[in-house]
Parts: sequence; C-alpha cells; structure tokens
Amino acid sequence: MDKFYNQLKENNKKWVESKLDQDPEFFKKLENGQQPPVLWIGCADSRVPANEIIGAEPGEVFVHRNIANMVVHTDMNMLSVLDYAVNALKVKHIIVCGHYGCGGVQAALKHQSIGLIDNWIRHIKDVYRLHKKQLDAMENEQEKWDTLVELNVKEQVFGLAKTSIVQNAWHNKQDLHLHGWAYGIGDGIIKDLEVNVRHDSELDSVYQLNF
Repeated sequence: MDKFYNQLKENNKKWVESKLDQDPEFFKKLENGQQPPVLWIGCADSRVPANEIIGAEPGEVFVHRNIANMVVHTDMNMLSVLDYAVNALKVKHIIVCGHYGCGGVQAALKHQSIGLIDNWIRHIKDVYRLHKKQLDAMENEQEKWDTLVELNVKEQVFGLAKTSIVQNAWHNKQDLHLHGWAYGIGDGIIKDLEVNVRHDSELDSVYQLNF
C-alpha cells in the first residue's frame, strides 16, 4: 500500500488523540448536530483549506468548493449547499474566498483548450469580458492575473445576491451578510475585498425579485 496513503490514516489517529486530550467530549459534542455561522465558498485548490487558514474548528464552517470559487446559477450542487446553509442552518455570513495564483483564473486569461473544464472556465471569461477594458490596459501579467482573481470574487458575491435563496432570506429579515476575500498562498494572508452585500437594494433593479 502506498506510504502516503497509510500515513493519512495514521494522521487521523493522532488527530483524534490530540482532540480528546484537549476535550474528552469533543466528538460527542459534534455528534449532536451543527450550527455553523459561516458558509464558505472557496476554490478546490489543495493549498486553500477553509478551516485551517481562518483557525476554525470542526462545526464552525459549512464548506462548498469548486474550481475558482464560482457561483454558477445552474450548478445544483452549489445551490443545494446554499439553500441548506441559508434556510436550514441559518448561517449569518457567506464568504466567497478566491486566491492569488488560481489556475482556473489563469486559464480564463488564455485561449488553450484544456478539456471538459473549458465549459466551466467560460464563466470566468464572462467576468473578464465585463472588465475587459480595465484588464487589457494592464501590461504586467501578474497584476492582470491578481486583478482578475479579485474581480472574479466580487462578481461571485453579487452572483450570490442575485439568487432567489439569498433574496428570499433578506425578504424574511434574516441576518445574512455576503463577503469577498482573496487569499495569498505565498504569505497566508486574507485580503478583505470589501464587497459586503447586505440587501438586494444594492443590486441593479433587474435582478431584484418580488416575493
């Protein structure tokens, strides 16, 4: 059996032991259910573990991850997670967290066909199209890449606000805040992009739904 694979199981045993040493009831408490205050929509990149980079314990963050932290309105997986988080768990914060050096965002800046993922990357290209003038004016490729990472996060936050799930929660006076972050893999620091949406009135009227 692969050595790394076996090490994963050993790591689990050590992790369980360390948690029980800190609190003998740790797992019993988790067994009783979850009430996380945060939904995290992040990138599937292995270098961006949601709980770890914000120092959160199990039970504190409900997590959905996909390539380039996208909010695609036909993605039933994402919508199901969102619906459960908002309507069943009653989360108070939804954080869309992108990261600098994102391969999905970089692919959107290029024209090379990769395969099936081309269809997913196309949604990021839509973000590029919306901000084409700003991005094309940038001569430095790294700056362009970093900027599209940030713009993509902001567009996904507004994409969340456009969903009937989020707007219905606001209509029902639910305390729900949307945030956009960008994570630096090279330094571990989170940048708050200050795109904090709290009500559908912050959207263009064409997206506002009546309930």
